[in-house]
Amino acid sequence: MSQYVLLINWTDQGISKVKESYDRYSSFKASVEKAGGKLIGGYLTFGEYDYVIIIEAPNDDVVMSLLVKVGSYGNVRTKTLKAFTAEEGRKIINDIP
Repeated sequence: MSQYVLLINWTDQGISKVKESYDRYSSFKASVEKAGGKLIGGYLTFGEYDYVIIIEAPNDDVVMSLLVKVGSYGNVRTKTLKAFTAEEGRKIINDIP
């Protein structure tokens, strides 16, 4: 499975309902698992992003579907990074012709 880092910021609507954020997180976790993925961790952060979530998913299409669904609720804006483990990165680099 591929790994993804989700960089999340609350919208005005999302921060106005901040006390519901854990329920939204739990719902997202259930959606990831239903789609065949795994939520590795979620972190409330300060700085440029309000929340960081790391997931594993079977493919990019699953992640896109999950994030479109989340975005349609209007509580967050996301940036997504596809991540590679150090070993995966080593293989990619070693395979450069």
